[in-house]
Amino acid sequence: MSRAGRLLAVVDREVATVLRARAYAVVGLGYAAIVLGLGWQSGGGFVPLTVDLLTPVELLVPPVATAFGYRAVLEDTEGKEIEALRTYPLSRLSYVLGVYLGRLAAVLVVVVTPLLLAALLVPGTAGQGSGVVASHEAAGTVLLYLRFVVLSAVFAAVVLAAAVAVSTVARTGRAALALAVVLVVVLVIGADLGIVASLAGGLVGDEGLALLIAASPASAFRGLVLGTVVSVVASETVRAGSAIANGLGLGAWLVGSLAVAVVTVWPTVGEYAWQVVDPGADEPDD
Repeated sequence: MSRAGRLLAVVDREVATVLRARAYAVVGLGYAAIVLGLGWQSGGGFVPLTVDLLTPVELLVPPVATAFGYRAVLEDTEGKEIEALRTYPLSRLSYVLGVYLGRLAAVLVVVVTPLLLAALLVPGTAGQGSGVVASHEAAGTVLLYLRFVVLSAVFAAVVLAAAVAVSTVARTGRAALALAVVLVVVLVIGADLGIVASLAGGLVGDEGLALLIAASPASAFRGLVLGTVVSVVASETVRAGSAIANGLGLGAWLVGSLAVAVVTVWPTVGEYAWQVVDPGADEPDD
């Protein structure tokens, strides 16, 4: 089997694992209910819908994506499956990417589908709009809303990568849960508290603020949505940081998290279990 074939085998295995677990379905249904409920009450067009869903998505995606990923590798470690997998010519990179892509497929369905369904609830004509969106420009901007959906998918992918890294670093279920809680808290409120504290203390200027926003996946996601979606039709100035810095920040989190997962998924002595011990080696002397 080729390297791509081994990777796809791991992806298929992860998708099957997610489909068998009812807990993931419950998480997805809860997220969908909130998004669709907010979409039902929204009005004025696609950009006002984006404004209404931005904060809920920013708050809900971290726990949802983390729930799908924080035990992904740990389950194999606890069940000894990872020892069996290491007897095959499966590299750490292929294994981690397979786990990540399999879980990502499920997370994207959970995150993106309700957002697309919410778009169907938007009335055909613009309503009153919102406080920051010009109502006469808010209708007919479905492409801007799709941009928001894509950015939400990217945000979910970044958080999932961090969660998979948690699953490779943690060695027990309790440790994984503790690290997952810390990850969610940092993403949801920790980074923003740091930004607010820095601004209140006068520690950063505009350039420093842009870097602080880009350093957190949640604030970088928010900045990209505000800068590339809301500001297009905003009736007032929207502070969103630097789009380039925000994009680089999300990319750094994604690549860095997967790199940590690859390095820590199993011992670095040999890529495969059959490389650790040479069956043809002489027995040690007594």
